[in-house]
Amino acid sequence: MNLIEIPTSDGAAEAYVTGSGPGVLFYIDAIGLRPQIAQMADHIAAWGYTVLAPNVLYRSGTAAETSPAPGQDLREPGEREKFFQAVGPRLGALDPDAVRRDAPVWLAALREHAEGEQVGVVGYCMGARLAVRTAAVDPGVVAVAGFHGGGLAVEDDPESPHLLIEGTHAEYVFGHADQDRNMDEAAVARLGQALDAAGLTATNEIYPGSPHGYTMSDTSMYDERGAERSFEALRGLLDRTLKA
Repeated sequence: MNLIEIPTSDGAAEAYVTGSGPGVLFYIDAIGLRPQIAQMADHIAAWGYTVLAPNVLYRSGTAAETSPAPGQDLREPGEREKFFQAVGPRLGALDPDAVRRDAPVWLAALREHAEGEQVGVVGYCMGARLAVRTAAVDPGVVAVAGFHGGGLAVEDDPESPHLLIEGTHAEYVFGHADQDRNMDEAAVARLGQALDAAGLTATNEIYPGSPHGYTMSDTSMYDERGAERSFEALRGLLDRTLKA
C-alpha cells in the first residue's frame, strides 16, 4: 500500500490515493488506514473516480501504528473486541474542532489529484460523522454517503452532525446497520427529519441483517449482502452528482 504524506497544522498525515476522474474523499473507520481501505478505495476508483483516503487518526500515530498489528486477524473470535480496547483515546483526539481543521486540508489534497472542484465524500463507521462535518465546511461537496455510521443524530448534543445538514449542498445516502446501539431507530428518524427539513435529496435506510461494520471484510462483522448494497448505493450517488 503506497501512501503519500499530507502536511497539516497538527503534523503530517499519510493518505492513500488511487484512480482518476472526479474526486471522492474516503473517511476510514476506527480500525485505521490499512489494506482493506485501499481495496475499497480501488473498487470505487474503478468506477472512474479519484479517491483519497487520509489517515485521520494521525494525531495518535501512523497508519501502521493505528491499524491491527501484523498477524492480528479481526475475523477471529474476540480479536476485534480486543483491538477496540485501544481505540477510545484515538477517537477522543478527533473532536469536532480537529475535524474542522482537517477537512479543508483533505479536500485540497484531493483536488490536487482529481478532476473538477465538486467532490463526493463517503465515510464508514466514525467516518460517516466526518463526512457530514466536511459537507458543512465546503459547498463544493455535492455528495455525502455514510455506512454503518454511529452518533449521526445525537439528541441534546449541539455538535451532533445532523444539526449541520441545514445549509449544505449535497445529496445524501445513509445505509445504517441493523439494530445498531450507536444509531438506533430513533436516531435514524432524527437524521431523516433533519434531511427533510433541509429540503435535500436523501436516502436514509436501515439495512436488515447487517451489523455495525458490515462493509469491512477483514473483520468478524462483515456482511456481504449489506456491503454490496452499500457499494451499489454509493455508485448511484456518485454517478448522479459527479458525472451528470
